[in-house]
Amino acid sequence: MISKITGGETELLFTAKLLAKYDVEFFRCKQTGFIQTEEPFWLQESYSSAITKLDVGLIMRNQNLVNFTVPLLLNYFNHDGLFLDYAGGYGLFTRMMRDKGFNFYHTDIYCQNVFAEYNDLKELPINTKFEVVTAFEVLEHLVDPLKEIESIFAYGDNLFFSTELVPQGTGKPGNWWYFSLETGQHISFYTTVALQHIAGKFNKHFYSDGKGTHLFTKIKLREDPFTLINAQKPKDPFFVRKMRKYVKKHDDIFQNRLSQVQKESLLDNDWNEAKKRITK
Repeated sequence: MISKITGGETELLFTAKLLAKYDVEFFRCKQTGFIQTEEPFWLQESYSSAITKLDVGLIMRNQNLVNFTVPLLLNYFNHDGLFLDYAGGYGLFTRMMRDKGFNFYHTDIYCQNVFAEYNDLKELPINTKFEVVTAFEVLEHLVDPLKEIESIFAYGDNLFFSTELVPQGTGKPGNWWYFSLETGQHISFYTTVALQHIAGKFNKHFYSDGKGTHLFTKIKLREDPFTLINAQKPKDPFFVRKMRKYVKKHDDIFQNRLSQVQKESLLDNDWNEAKKRITK
């Protein structure tokens, strides 16, 4: 089987039982370490419910993602632009980001938009472009990653996404929960090298927290954004360290970066729009 990332050789990593009944082969790309299943014939059965019953961390994950996304948009992108949450499930993340004042829209062809019904992609003109597209817990579901990531980039040049990186030494189905053998929905698994390879394919800069949250962007950022997102203060320049007792401005700039912009929630606007549509 050829690698869906590089087109090069793979090796059989292991065989595991998916959905408690199908023996499925998992292959590893020799060049990047990317792991893929054999061609997934079981997906229709896996997606009998788009949001798996095992996804009990849905609410907490979305809250954590909001906490990551807000400082990223405020500090590195046009925070007054349009944003799209791709494959956004029930629309919870879109709703939460709009509550924070960010003009987010939602799209998901497999799942009903419950929380942001009137802020759906279909409400916008065809070919609308977005400042940033988010795609959380999406890439591990992709049958043809390069083709589907290319389709995401049709919406905008910057992609902020989450997918867990393959831990070193992963060679058995039972030693990593993210294989999600019970649901059969996860079929593509990425390493840092694999994501770097994808970034190169699309001429993007790649940033990552080294765990599960990543960024493809056409912009070469002034610093690693995950340093700020994780509230890890960069090492001060030598002059600042030397003259610490005389120079406070540097610290003030860093501490205030996240509070310089006060976004007004779009909740009231959206409530009024929903009321108007319902009462037509």
